[in-house]
Amino acid sequence: MKRNLRKAVSCVLALSVMAVLLSSCGGSSSGEVSKNGIVRSNEFITVATGPTSGIYYPIGGAFANVLSSAGYKTSAQATGASVENINLITQDDAELAISMQDSVVQAYEGFGAFTEPKPELRSMMRLWPNYVQLVTVKSTGIKSVEDLRGKKVGVGAPNSGVELNARMIFEAYGMTYADAKVDYLSYGEAIDQMKNGLCDAAFVTSGLPNATVSELAFSYDMVIVPIDGAGRDNLIAKYPFFAASTIPAGTYNNDEDVQSVFVYNIMLVSNSFSDDMVYDMLDCIFDDIDAIKASHNTANKNIDISFGVTDLKIPLHDGAARWWKEHGYETPLNP
Repeated sequence: MKRNLRKAVSCVLALSVMAVLLSSCGGSSSGEVSKNGIVRSNEFITVATGPTSGIYYPIGGAFANVLSSAGYKTSAQATGASVENINLITQDDAELAISMQDSVVQAYEGFGAFTEPKPELRSMMRLWPNYVQLVTVKSTGIKSVEDLRGKKVGVGAPNSGVELNARMIFEAYGMTYADAKVDYLSYGEAIDQMKNGLCDAAFVTSGLPNATVSELAFSYDMVIVPIDGAGRDNLIAKYPFFAASTIPAGTYNNDEDVQSVFVYNIMLVSNSFSDDMVYDMLDCIFDDIDAIKASHNTANKNIDISFGVTDLKIPLHDGAARWWKEHGYETPLNP
């Protein structure tokens, strides 16, 4: 199996190419046995994260470290984030993966970027909200989503989580990519192009604040374009994994709140794991949750048992559902 091959090579690779903080291999030397009989040192867990420059990487690395400290063999893998991570889970090339929930729902149901449904996908826990931020500079005159018509717009790398968001927002406002001059750039690349006058606006989907957007706001007369009105209503009605939100005043150079939407990140888990193992991993995670919170301010604010799992839009793994129920939380998709 692919997982067995990774067990044979990942210890060497992890030590040579991953930062110590973000990956570990070998775990506890004690071969700790969980209360439900899981021999943790026999299990290898790859956590699929995101680009090294983003939020997924340090937070995913913290999950790997916590599980390693509990005795599991682990590695944190840098990836292209949501869509790649979904594919890694379904191809048995990762055991845990962070992904935006809109991408996960598309994969689970088989629409948008995914031509075939992937009903084997399972969630383990809710993570933090990613806010859709449409940014431009004042000189473009762009003040609304509709103003993107005819403009040069960075929509994210093809089939990335950002790009899937952008595509759905165009649709919600009665537009398609044909109405603008879209460029499939990452938001970092699009913002660099904006500074040179080669791009008019960029979609950014991330936690708040985003460092790249902060830098643009500091150096340029940046404008956050609102996602509001009937278009936002259409978006949420058709894609209920989005929720109405605001980007608070002072997040960047904005003196007032800006209307927008957010979508949660979630942790996916391989459906091949036993119920007892997923239950045990959640025990490990929440026994050492402070280590995960310490990895990033976004994690500190948004990853906590108290948030529960009612926001999840795909079923929990059966082991995760048992864990959450036994800790007093509702699991609407796993009655």
